[in-house]
Amino acid sequence: MKFYGKIAAVALAGAMMAGAVSAQEMTFFRIGTGGAGGTYFPIGGIIANAISNPPGSRPCEDGGNCGVPGLVAMAQSTNASAHNVNAVQAGQMEAGLTGAATLHFAYKGTSVFEGNQKPDVRVIANLFPEDLHLVLPKGAKLNGLTDLRGKRVGIAQAGSGTQIAVELILAAHGITRDDIEEAELNNTQSAERLADGQLDAYFYAAGTPVAAMIQLDNTKGMELYSWSDEELRTGNEAVPYYIKSKIPAGTYPGVDYDVNTLAVSGILITNANQDEELIYQITKAMWSPTARKLLDGGHPKGKVITIETALDGVEGIGVPLHPGAERFYREAGMLK
Repeated sequence: MKFYGKIAAVALAGAMMAGAVSAQEMTFFRIGTGGAGGTYFPIGGIIANAISNPPGSRPCEDGGNCGVPGLVAMAQSTNASAHNVNAVQAGQMEAGLTGAATLHFAYKGTSVFEGNQKPDVRVIANLFPEDLHLVLPKGAKLNGLTDLRGKRVGIAQAGSGTQIAVELILAAHGITRDDIEEAELNNTQSAERLADGQLDAYFYAAGTPVAAMIQLDNTKGMELYSWSDEELRTGNEAVPYYIKSKIPAGTYPGVDYDVNTLAVSGILITNANQDEELIYQITKAMWSPTARKLLDGGHPKGKVITIETALDGVEGIGVPLHPGAERFYREAGMLK
């Protein structure tokens, strides 16, 4: 009788635990990222992992993940910045990664978003700088950006933040689509076309090092174009949120020289209508010790995603913080 009593007790405890798990509300949270060969996709995956804590998971205090209880976050591959802004505005995704320039234009309804304003996008955090790569075949050289005239040039995928910026920057240098044979491709496709001799050059903005470029560098080899001071000034005037940056020699083993270029901040955004408490908890989870370990060990760019830089440049973009994120940063003493 004692034996069967113990079995019954264990069964009852199991049933109670199962009931508690099933009773816990599960919330899905989709994060728009970018192509698999870029930086947004792996970084988005790390963030999704850090903020998730599905029903039945071990609590943070017991050694489990320190994500939001009941939250299941998923990184989804997309056409990157502009696509993610559109999707977040439309409620097709709960969050997304985007470049600061695209975010500014979309929120204000200016430039390529003229008449297509996205007033409901809100900032959760500044993440990392995205360097604009102008990739060339191994041994190739440009004397200036104007040498791109008449060449087959990848300008990133349609609707991406890179394409928006590249078209504005090239136009400032007197180059339009009519002057080049443009190809609208993602980073992986561009690298493959360049390796096969189907492209003469391609642009892509992403946090270094970029997976598709590492593969290109290790196989066919590549060069990166280093911008002149005048080109950097002109590019910055055309797209103020692209600022002077440098890709250090050795970032890609085959590129043993410093590369002067422009960079834009990558930003994590959400919709203003997302629940304040949920975004507060997500923001808190992003900066937990568990998230820190995931970011440091998951991708080289993860190391520069820190709470100390979470608000860098955000005020200048002109897009408000989500109230939940704002509450977290205010409690952390980062806002007055």
